[in-house]
Formats: sequence, C-alpha cells, structure tokens
Amino acid sequence: MQSQAITFENEDGHLLAGRIHRPLDDTPVAWALFAHCFTCSKDLRISRLICEALADEGIGVLRFDFTGLGESAGDFSETTFSGQISDLAAAAAWMAENLDAPALLVGHSLGGTAVLRAAGALPSVKAVATIGAPSDPAHVKELFGDCTHMIDHQGAADVAIGGRPFHIKRQFLEDIAAQPMAEAITGLRRALLVFHAPRDEVVGVAHAATIFQAARHPKSFVSLDGADHLLSEPDDARYVGAVLAAWASRYIHTGGQRIAKLEPRDHQVVVRIGAEHYRTEGLAGGHPIVMDEPETLGGTDRGASPYDMLLSGLGGCTAITLRMYADGKQWPLESVDVRLTHQKVHADDCKECGATEGRIDVIRREVQLTGPLSDEQRSRLLEIADRCPVHRTLHGQIEVLTTLA
Repeated sequence: MQSQAITFENEDGHLLAGRIHRPLDDTPVAWALFAHCFTCSKDLRISRLICEALADEGIGVLRFDFTGLGESAGDFSETTFSGQISDLAAAAAWMAENLDAPALLVGHSLGGTAVLRAAGALPSVKAVATIGAPSDPAHVKELFGDCTHMIDHQGAADVAIGGRPFHIKRQFLEDIAAQPMAEAITGLRRALLVFHAPRDEVVGVAHAATIFQAARHPKSFVSLDGADHLLSEPDDARYVGAVLAAWASRYIHTGGQRIAKLEPRDHQVVVRIGAEHYRTEGLAGGHPIVMDEPETLGGTDRGASPYDMLLSGLGGCTAITLRMYADGKQWPLESVDVRLTHQKVHADDCKECGATEGRIDVIRREVQLTGPLSDEQRSRLLEIADRCPVHRTLHGQIEVLTTLA
C-alpha cells in the first residue's frame, strides 16, 4: 500500500486536505471514498487502518478532512451537515477527474450518516458501508448536552467534544433537523453493509437496526462484538477493512476473483515503506508480503522482520528441496518441519563456525523429518538440506548492485 497527500476545492472554494491510498501494484480494482466521524479528522487511527486494509485488498481509497477540520481550510462553525454532503460530492468529483469515480462509499459515525445521504447523488457508487452510524444526524445533539438549549435561544454556543471546544451555531441544528434520512435510506438503491458494535455507548445499536430495517435489499449487517465506537483496538479496524473488501467485491469488482490477488511482474520482488513507523509492504512474484519491526524497536509489529523473512526463505527452500528429493526417490517422507534462529555472535563463541575473529552471523537450522524413513534415508536428506539453492546462495559470493530508479 502506498499513500499520497492531495488537496481539492469544495463548493465554497475552501481547500480540503486528503490522502490517497493505493495498492502496492498501483492498479486498484476500484476506488472508495471514506468519510470520518463528527469533529474528527481523516487522520484518526480508525480511518487510516480501514483505508490501509482496503488498499491491501486492492481497493484505492481517498480519505479527507471535512471543512474546518484537520488540515482542511474553512470555518467549522459555519458548516452544516448539508455542507459535509457537499464536501463528499466535491471529493467524488475530484476523484472522477484525477483517479476514477468512487464505486464504494464508507463512513464512520456521522460520516456514515453522511454517505447514506450523499450516495443518491453519486451515480458511480455501487455500494455503501456505515460503521457505528446514527440513523439520523440529529443524534449528535446528544453530544451538546445542556448547550443545545443555549444554541437554540442564543444562536450559538461553545461545546466541548472529545475534550476540544467547538463553536456550534443554530444553523447546524436547523440543518440536521431538516434531513430526510428515512427517504434517503429507503431510496438508496445501492448495496448496503452496516457495521455496528452491540456495546457502542456513543451511538446505540438501535440506530443500526433502524438503518437496516429501512434499507432495501441487498443489505447486510456485521456485528462488531467487543468493539467500542472508535474501534480503539487496531485489530477491530483491520477486521472491518478486510470484511468490507470481501463484501464489496460482489458489487464493485467483476469476475469473482479475490481482490488481493495480484499478477506476477517479471519475477521481481518489490517493497515499499511510507512515513508511518516501519511497516513495509511488498510483492514477491505477485504475492503480497508485509514486514515490520517489533514495537520495542519503534515498529508496529504487523509483520515479520526482514531477518525473519530471510530465515523464512531458507526454511522454505530447505523444506521444498527435501520434498522434491524424497518424491523423486519415492521415499515415505510425510512432512518436514524446519526451525531456524539467527544470532550475531563473537567468533570466539562459536567454535564450530570456523571464523577466528570479529562478529559473525550464525543461523541454526533444525530439521525434523516425519515418516517411516530408514537411518540411511534420514542421513541423506540431512545432506540434501545443505544443497538447497538459498543455502548455497548464502554461502556463496553475493553482490548486491544498487541503482536509483
């Protein structure tokens, strides 16, 4: 997955900030547009993780900040729910001109309500997904508490939401009260997927039931058991992204192929890292791989370390080589288990290594053979293990020639 910062203008001429996520091979099977929650931003962790998960499955995504939030220009106090619908339309128009029109709309919390309202005016959209969304935007008044009365009577008030102050005007309340959500949901005419956590204390699960009952088929519901409103556990957000991609493939991708399946490119291995921690994505012969570092080293621990990948290559080559040899000899080898460890040690600490000074890399490989093999067959297979191509490469002279692309 690769990401890129972009900007575009909304209907009022304000410059809105967004970020594009593309699959590693840069060929999305479709594009999605993501809307964040009320007073949040595109950079909320749930937004980033879901968009990354979709890109991992081959779907390009644009997430952006609504007017006056995050990195986007404009005055939030002058915005309305209708203004957010307009921002979504501006984002979709920019995508249609610069990428491809969005086939999938995804929204979290009030962003989910917004995509339900916006979908009807976007003919390119084939599917819509909501995550913890209110069935009516008027639900956000619960966040205002006693300030709602002040806004009604004085025209505006400062409201603390999530520990941050926001200036809310009467026009916002009037706008959310006038939204025809029941008609928008009933007339959606797009495939709908509703995600909701049964224990969501911010937006009760009854809202999901209202949306689901009002919508027409095709519609689906996924219960996020154990999750909270913000999907604070990263695995919950990644789960949403993976399930969403699988569900959406029925509506936005033809051919019935798994979205994440990528075609080989000249036997190359390609890796890419962005600016966020050490998570590194790659394609090896067209197959996706993920590398990372442990959290103790500043990584996110979402993949094997590069040295673990090196050991995996040696272990896999060893197992495959033994399988091929045993099959050729028609020996009763049932399975091979290879366990490997890597250490950097002083030469003095490894007398069997042959080196006399300095620090050396030591890979210890333990091979377990299962099956009714004779002692002679086991001994021969142990010899063959040292003949696997990767083993020979590691023991041979290696030249790494590096150029700038």
